[in-house]
Amino acid sequence: MSLDDRSLVDWTAFARSRNELGAGFVRILGYFREDGVKSVAAIEAAMRAQNAAGLVIPAHTLKGESRQFGAEPLGMLAERIETIARDSVENRDTPDEALELVVELRPLFERTLSVLEREANPIVERRVGGFGRRAG
Repeated sequence: MSLDDRSLVDWTAFARSRNELGAGFVRILGYFREDGVKSVAAIEAAMRAQNAAGLVIPAHTLKGESRQFGAEPLGMLAERIETIARDSVENRDTPDEALELVVELRPLFERTLSVLEREANPIVERRVGGFGRRAG
């Protein structure tokens, strides 16, 4: 995993979530995958339709679920989309300002999900540097 990929997750928040969810962690991460795929698709569809209101709920959902696993960059991107969408609804305007962010969303979601799932997989070989030290 590259250093760039490691920066996609707040590992302290990830560990806290993993500890709190215990045995249900992998199952909940699976729900994040399912919900995230649906949210990203809904955001893209709403953007194509210039439907600001249609962006709000899936962006809000993705924001919260991302942050649950420490996926802060993804959560921040979803929050920016949500904020633009809410402002557009309030101003009765199209969400054109969110277009570039929406274009960035799917690749970031897929990279982040890959990092989370790789880290959550108990079978993944962990590279160890020296005695008991994790290579980073």
